[in-house]
Amino acid sequence: MPTGVAMRDVREQLFGAAERILLRDGPSALTSRAVTTEAGCAKGVLHRHFADFDAFLAELVRDRIARLGHQATALHDAAGTGTVVGNLAGALTDLFESVAVAIVGLVTSRDELRARLRETTPTGVPVLTEATAVLAAYLTAERDLGRLAPDADVPTLAPTLIGAGHLLFADREGTPPDTDAVHKVVTTVIGGAVREPRR
Repeated sequence: MPTGVAMRDVREQLFGAAERILLRDGPSALTSRAVTTEAGCAKGVLHRHFADFDAFLAELVRDRIARLGHQATALHDAAGTGTVVGNLAGALTDLFESVAVAIVGLVTSRDELRARLRETTPTGVPVLTEATAVLAAYLTAERDLGRLAPDADVPTLAPTLIGAGHLLFADREGTPPDTDAVHKVVTTVIGGAVREPRR
C-alpha cells in the first residue's frame, strides 16, 4: 500500500472499515491488519492515530455510542405522536439493524476492550447500557403524557425491551426480523402499560 497518499478523515475511514469487517466476518476477524487492508491504507496508519489496537476499538465503540444521541433526540421528539409500540419498534430496529449487535459481540469477546470502556460505561454492556437509557427517557416522557400507565415500571421495561430486541436481531447469519416480529415483541413487553387507543 502506498504510504504517501493523504487520507481524509482517517478515523472515520478506519472506523468504517472495522464496521464492515464486523458485519461481514464477525469480531474474531477484526485485527489491525484486517482494518488497514479493508480501509486501503498502509499498516502503520492505525498505530499513528491510536496508541494500540484496543485503544482504536475503544474509540470505535465510544463513537458509535455518541451516535445514539441522534436516535435519542428523534425518539424523544416522537413522544406523544404515532403509537408507543410503533415508536419503540422503530427505535429497536434502527438500533439493532445497525452495527450495534456486532459491537456488543466485540465488547463481550475482548477483555482489554471491556476494561478500557469501563472508564466511560462503568456498569452494564457498552452500547446496550446507553440504548437502555434512551428508551427509559422516551418511556418516561410517554408516561408523563399519559400514554403509559402512571405506574409503568420504566426501569424494568427499558432493559427488557433492549434484551428482547437484541435477542431478536442477534443472529448475524439469519434473515433480520420483519416489522411484525418487532412489533409483537414490543407489544408483549409493554402492552399492559399502554394507555393509548389500539390501532
